Amino acid sequence: MERISQKEMPNGLYQAMRGVQSYIERSGLDPLLVKLVFMRVSQLNGCAYCLDMHSKDATAAGETLQRLVSLPAWRETNYYSGAERAALAFAERLTDVQDDRNPDDIHDELLNFFSKEEIANLTLAVAQINSWNRLVKSFGTIAGSYKISGNHPD
Repeated sequence: MERISQKEMPNGLYQAMRGVQSYIERSGLDPLLVKLVFMRVSQLNGCAYCLDMHSKDATAAGETLQRLVSLPAWRETNYYSGAERAALAFAERLTDVQDDRNPDDIHDELLNFFSKEEIANLTLAVAQINSWNRLVKSFGTIAGSYKISGNHPD
């Protein structure tokens, strides 16, 4: 049941979230990497609408079905690059806020593939999709209704 529609969302809230999203899109991060991170975080958070959206966006951008469906088991495959693996591990650690292990090992691995600026932007991307997941789940946005258009809530 949809509790708050996109049209009912306060304009300032939607504009603020889209502003952050636009920054991420212009940040220089690989767009397919960001889509993989968005998919994985949405899986962890159980956001059906976001999974529908990001799977459609990712396949439209050239991502393979094999890599998308294998995301929950990414550690057990050879489908992902070193940079993608480091980003996925980082996204999982940031999403699981109860995981209080020292994140130095993950940051050290990120530094093998990303600059500190890119890591900061990746951190924002993970925070952004976590925020979208929570908003969409709270609002009860209906999964399966997403159409690729570039005008959407995450």
